[in-house]
Amino acid sequence: MKSKRLPQMEAVADSDAYQGLLRDLTAAIAPLQTLHQQAVETLASTIRDILHSRSRDTRLIEHTFDHLLNHACIPQGLVCFKSLCRYYWQINPQATASYIFAYRDMWGSDTDDDQESGHE
Repeated sequence: MKSKRLPQMEAVADSDAYQGLLRDLTAAIAPLQTLHQQAVETLASTIRDILHSRSRDTRLIEHTFDHLLNHACIPQGLVCFKSLCRYYWQINPQATASYIFAYRDMWGSDTDDDQESGHE
């Protein structure tokens, strides 16, 4: 005769499996997070230089945006992205808007749910 598992035992087994998967994913993602952090630190220096010098070098700014988009998925990257957007908006609002749309396409937006439900 086959013994049945108690629901509590199944829940514990599921929780253990989930925790194991979560640990494995966290370990796998850690190096990627480190790379994002290092890239943002480097880009932050470039952004500070752009803002401090009030650069109007669109090639440099857009090149920085291109790289920054890949790393705007972490909070520090998003802060840098927003700073550069605020600055570049005064120079080229159309290009800035295209980078904002690219960000939303790539990483999503906090306002996606509001737009889908008709609240803007």
